Amino acid sequence: MTLTATSSRSLRNHPGAAAVALAATAVLLAGCSSSDKSDPLAGDKPSGDTVVVGSNNFAESILLADIYGEALKAKGIKVTYKPNIGSRETTYGLLRNGSVTVLPEYNGSLLAYLDPKAGQKSADAVNAAVKSKLDAKLTLLESSPAEDKDSVSVNAETAKKYDLTAESTLEDLKDIAPDLVIGGSPEFQTRQQGLKGLESEYGLEFKSFKALDAGGPLTQAALTKNTVQAADIFTTDPTITKEGFVVLKDPKNLFGFANVTPLVYKSGLSQEGVDALNAVSAKLDTKTLLDLDTQVQLENKDPLDVAKAWLKSAGLN
Repeated sequence: MTLTATSSRSLRNHPGAAAVALAATAVLLAGCSSSDKSDPLAGDKPSGDTVVVGSNNFAESILLADIYGEALKAKGIKVTYKPNIGSRETTYGLLRNGSVTVLPEYNGSLLAYLDPKAGQKSADAVNAAVKSKLDAKLTLLESSPAEDKDSVSVNAETAKKYDLTAESTLEDLKDIAPDLVIGGSPEFQTRQQGLKGLESEYGLEFKSFKALDAGGPLTQAALTKNTVQAADIFTTDPTITKEGFVVLKDPKNLFGFANVTPLVYKSGLSQEGVDALNAVSAKLDTKTLLDLDTQVQLENKDPLDVAKAWLKSAGLN
């Protein structure tokens, strides 16, 4: 059982997702991971030296939680899982009261939740701002280079036509944007982190805009079929691999920061555990996370098996 990148995005950036949606997905998510299962909403604190690793209810979060949990187990730390928890309000509350010890987070999205008006100038600045806003019982560990965030991506046909590669940036679109139709959610047309910012920061003026969805199946299909030549696609969307999309680099950080980062209940994790999770972050980049997501979401591999195999390959088991 897998979830799409659309599910991932909606829950990460809209932390107040409706309770009805959570209830509707709970049954679907029951088989997403072979990790130890427990009631994700139970508020009981872990006993003794047990570390509880939680995840939100989308495929990438479950995979990351399995990676964190198995990395801790490799150090002899006792671990249980609370998968498929739901919205950020719920997960943050469970962390704050100690019911969950570790949760995979996205630094920029977490900052937007804690302080919607905060600026995001650099990953380090984002992390410093998050730490200043966190409950005193919580802390943020080292961020990984891996990011799951908005991007402007082009399809394989367009990349070949204009010699665009994985090293190309949004600045490389300046002369060709007038020939391209770009697609995304309706809001992408009016947001600074959308067409407005692409014009003000990079001078990009596209031929036209096609309203689709937030990086979901409509956008993926339109880009695949060349109905649009560029689109807002999330950077760890497995469709990138499947369809040969090229993600353009964003050197001015128009789309902010979404580095995968462990959020931790401080008194529940030993220094050995902290070191283990920081070691994971040091080795996890966007390309790797995209590959792992592809294995889970397109190849239907068990996320726990994928987590264990990657930890072994990275020398972290």
